[in-house]
Amino acid sequence: MPELPISPLMQIVLLGVAGIVIWHLQGRNRPNARLITQIAFFAAMTAILIAQGIAPTRYEPLSNGNGTLLVAAKLLWWVHLAWATIGFVRIYVVLDGRPREARLLQDLIVATIYLGVTLSALAYVFGIAIGTLVATSGIIAIIVGLALQSTLNDVFSGLALTLGRPYGIGDWILLADGTEGRVVENTWRSTHLLTATNNIVVLPNSFLAKIGLTNVSRPDEAHQVALQLRVTPTHSPQVVLETIRQAMLASNHSHHGHAPLVSLKGLDALAMDIDLLFYVSHPAERIGARNEVADLVYRQCRASGIALAPPKSATILWSEAAIPAAKPQSAQELLRSNPAADCLSDDQITAMAQDARLRHFPRDELLPTGGVPGLMIIRSGAAVRSLAETEIRRLSAGDIIGELAADDPSTVRALTALEVYELDHHACQAMLRDHPAFRTEILDRQRSAANPANVASAPGQASANTGIFRRTLHDMLRR
Repeated sequence: MPELPISPLMQIVLLGVAGIVIWHLQGRNRPNARLITQIAFFAAMTAILIAQGIAPTRYEPLSNGNGTLLVAAKLLWWVHLAWATIGFVRIYVVLDGRPREARLLQDLIVATIYLGVTLSALAYVFGIAIGTLVATSGIIAIIVGLALQSTLNDVFSGLALTLGRPYGIGDWILLADGTEGRVVENTWRSTHLLTATNNIVVLPNSFLAKIGLTNVSRPDEAHQVALQLRVTPTHSPQVVLETIRQAMLASNHSHHGHAPLVSLKGLDALAMDIDLLFYVSHPAERIGARNEVADLVYRQCRASGIALAPPKSATILWSEAAIPAAKPQSAQELLRSNPAADCLSDDQITAMAQDARLRHFPRDELLPTGGVPGLMIIRSGAAVRSLAETEIRRLSAGDIIGELAADDPSTVRALTALEVYELDHHACQAMLRDHPAFRTEILDRQRSAANPANVASAPGQASANTGIFRRTLHDMLRR
């Protein structure tokens, strides 16, 4: 067999350079092909070294004839060994489908491989005493570690947070100091939160590792909201608590997969201290839901003759006469409180309400809206307007019910025991005919409620606003 025109060491060098060139030409999108290439060139280089009796894991004094080629061949062999091992790790190291932990573990393994290969090359190629180098490096590492103590603290805290998984990308977290937001990025040194005010807050990982946090997104994003209330004790606690509970059921911003709770916290001669507890489908909806529940409870209490009490800090002279008498609102007062009747005068409102008849409907009963010649206005309780089993809007004290459009297929069902005033139908017909603005206002409110963008969330579903927030966040994360 004729001898090859080039030496074995030169063959190893050429194989190593060719492997590097082909590895780069294949690109990052073909990790399996890259790994096969690395293994093939590494195996060929290893076979030539073994055939020539050269051990890459043993230092050999350099001769004048082949010293440079031997160094280059060994260095390329160690580089291909490192790359082949790293390629295998990046493809096959996974942690139960958790990409963040897998990426972190891969980075640690890759760093360890590069460090090991560098030290091995220094020892077996150049003959440097690793023990002395490691001792010297330890002193340098101590000096650098003291100088970078804060940064290293953040890095190791990020490692602990990532492996412990108290939160993940996309989770909404609430910190003990009041900071809250959605996690949009988690690096080695810091965590980035997108707050409800659309700002990015950058928090060092060492800070997050020390402070207490609440993950609002687990097990789901349904979030409890508390609202405090003080009312005068003109009714029994049972009546007051049930009245408030019925008002909360009419909320369109609350998450109805979790029933609202009403808790009596204290009772004395001047006031009842009550906590209202309800859920929202997303933390960003707390403000809207809290405002709506406060309005519903106020209207329901006023319609039922339950007065709000002054705060504990207020100084008053108590007497039985100071407590307002229980007096439910009349149909005329309820009409005046409805914005749809702002276009009517007091005489016109009185004409509509003078012959109003109070009607009672049990829970889950359908109200006879179809074909009703007049209008009805809720005095107490909660109802829901639905269209083909899809909830459109919840109704409470002061809301007007009526079938103004002949083609309206929606129905109204009592969510609780319901009290409504049925207004005089002749006066209502005359008012709707002579005052188109009144009719238009009621129709506009019904149509806006029927808009899918305003439909309240079904149990277990996020609202339309939440969906927009999540899509915006998803698009931002993809970029």
